[in-house]
Amino acid sequence: MSNVEYSLCENQLKAEDFIRLKGAAGFRERPIELVEKALSNNLFDLTAVVNGEVIGMGRLVGDGVMYWYLQEIVVLPEYQNQGIGTAIVNRLLEYITEHTEPGNFTSVGLTAAEGKEGFYERFGFSKSRGMTKYIER
Repeated sequence: MSNVEYSLCENQLKAEDFIRLKGAAGFRERPIELVEKALSNNLFDLTAVVNGEVIGMGRLVGDGVMYWYLQEIVVLPEYQNQGIGTAIVNRLLEYITEHTEPGNFTSVGLTAAEGKEGFYERFGFSKSRGMTKYIER
């Protein structure tokens, strides 16, 4: 598949699409109630849509002033390597730039899935000494 026509839609990510996309990418499924709560706390989100089907997504979380985090940058495997993920990340970074106060600077972070670090390095992200702790109940 090449030159697929898609559109990016702002702030329309639904929990069902989130769960479906994450599952297709091999991530653990989350209960819909938790996903709905998480999405209600987004600062901004994007969906990539082809023929009415959500085939990709990206979210921004954080405080919206000093710290922003790119989360859930996911494109269905059959639509990868078409520039869709790149368009999602570019729009998320553009949104952050638009919402950064003049004279201020912000920190933009993300946690790349293993093997995807190179994708994000193209946007100027670098590996850091960050650490992550997961808590499960």
